[in-house]
Amino acid sequence: MSQTVRGVISRKKGEPVEVVEVVIPDPGPGEVVVDVIACGVCHTDLTYRDGGINDEFPFLLGHEAAGTVESVGPGVTNVEPGDFVILNWRAVCGQCRACKRGRPWYCFDTFNASQPMTLTDGTELTPALGIGAFADKTLVHEGQCTKVDPAADPAVAGLLGCGVMAGLGAAVNTGAVSRDDTVAVIGCGGVGDAAIAGAALVGAKRIIAVDTDNKKLDWAREFGATHTVNARELDPVATICDLTDGWGADVVIDAVGRPETWKQAFYARDLAGTVVLVGVPTPDMRLEMPLIDFFSRGGSLKSSWYGDCLPERDFPTLIALYLQGRLPLEQFVTERIGIDGVEDAFHKMHAGEVLRSVVVL
Repeated sequence: MSQTVRGVISRKKGEPVEVVEVVIPDPGPGEVVVDVIACGVCHTDLTYRDGGINDEFPFLLGHEAAGTVESVGPGVTNVEPGDFVILNWRAVCGQCRACKRGRPWYCFDTFNASQPMTLTDGTELTPALGIGAFADKTLVHEGQCTKVDPAADPAVAGLLGCGVMAGLGAAVNTGAVSRDDTVAVIGCGGVGDAAIAGAALVGAKRIIAVDTDNKKLDWAREFGATHTVNARELDPVATICDLTDGWGADVVIDAVGRPETWKQAFYARDLAGTVVLVGVPTPDMRLEMPLIDFFSRGGSLKSSWYGDCLPERDFPTLIALYLQGRLPLEQFVTERIGIDGVEDAFHKMHAGEVLRSVVVL
């Protein structure tokens, strides 16, 4: 039997979001209904609202969430009612060529729930990243639920569902930052600060944070940056090289995703160093650079999608580190808001006033 709950939707491109009644069907085969406890307000939700993902309106927004399994459908074995879970948008299939080659973090056929969630008039909703968690409850595939220690604060744990995992994984998984490496991170919002936290976690000896906002640079220091560079006042490339004995950083992470910041990352790395692009560019952005520079500098140029994570591998470990006091995930939560505060949270995010607003349900 279906149930009706509150949810935040976007009906038309660029228009303010609305809190409406959403119909959640009973879980079918392989599906799970999750009682959402908390969901972070991620920039991707704003991109959905503004039509930057696709035009499959109306969207049920929200995806960076934690909650409790309420009910499961036939054949579900990963979780059971009462489990505390983080939702994820990489429910790997196990059958595509990436999975079969032992690289499931590149899975090409991830799972979502089969049944649609709808408005009360039957209009089908498109859930953001296949989740739709700005709602009292949501319907997902069982593989989108990762069981973790219930001692974790849901408002903190849910952030691993997207932005924090993207940044931390860009450093640890994609960039393979290790002890005594030098690291530079360009862009110190939530994703960039998560990359800084990840680099600090694994013992990088020097972590250089770059931004144009001194408030964000203050945040970066709280997550482990050893040096900060205001790019409005100093040349980031020259300053990063000066801070790394003239060589450049071993790993440079671009958490902005613009041609100018990617070029800064490229030229600020050491010979044979690594550039990791985790900031998301728009389709119209282009690069123009001398090809000889790619040839002569060597190293690796990588992009990081969801921090190259495997939720079932990474989420429990990171929650354990957080509970041990070794990973300051709670510092990402700037404010806790109600379900009717999402539109205001978008404005605060755009203005750079918050790392994360978290909807608590």
